[in-house]
Amino acid sequence: MTISMPRLDRLPARERGLTIGDFLVPIRVSERLNTRARHLALILIGTLLIVLSAKVSFYVGDNPVPFTGQTFGVLLAAGALGFRRALASTLLYLAIGVAGFAVFADNRHGLDVVLGATGGYLVGFVVASALVGRLAELGWDRTVLGAVGAMLIGSVTIYVVGVPWLAFSAFGGDLGQAIAKGLVPFLLWDAVKLALAAAAFPAAWWFVGRRPGDR
Repeated sequence: MTISMPRLDRLPARERGLTIGDFLVPIRVSERLNTRARHLALILIGTLLIVLSAKVSFYVGDNPVPFTGQTFGVLLAAGALGFRRALASTLLYLAIGVAGFAVFADNRHGLDVVLGATGGYLVGFVVASALVGRLAELGWDRTVLGAVGAMLIGSVTIYVVGVPWLAFSAFGGDLGQAIAKGLVPFLLWDAVKLALAAAAFPAAWWFVGRRPGDR
C-alpha cells in the first residue's frame, strides 16, 4: 500500500513565488518603481500592519501575556508578502521596538521586552512569518482550506516558541502553568483571528482574478 503525501507546491511553475502582495501596488504605480523600491514599500506596509495590530492590546486578570491583534497582523503580512519580505517586515518590527519605539503590545519597547516573559512570542512571530510566507509562495493561500492550514501552522509555531519561553522566564520551567496562562486562554481569540486572516486571502485572490490586466 502506498501512502501519498500532500503536495506542498500547489502552483504551476510560472506562478510560483507570486503572492497577493505583488498585486497590492496598482499597475501604474508599480511601473514607475524599480524592483527594490517596490519590495521596500511592501516590507514597510507589512511592518506598519504589525505595528497597528499591536495597538489592540489588553490584559485579563494577572496574566502576564496580553490579548493582542499581533498574531493577526503577522499572519496577514506573511501571507501577503511571501518568505523574504515577510521575514524582513517582522525583523524590522522587532528592530524598531528594540530601538525604543513603543510598537510592542501595551505600548512597550526595548530589548528587555524581547528578552522578557513574552519575548518568545515575538521570536515566534519571526519564525511563523517565514513559514507562512513560504507557504503563500507555494499557493496555499489561494483556497480556503490551504489558507486555514497555512495560518494554523503559523499560529502553532508562535506558541511552540512562546509557551516554553514563558515557562522558563516567568514560571520557573513549569510548562503546565505556562500552557494554562500563555495558551489556553487565547485559543478562541486566536481562532477568530486565524479565521479572518484565512478568509481574507482567497477573497483577495478572487478579486485579483476579476481585475483586468493584473495577471
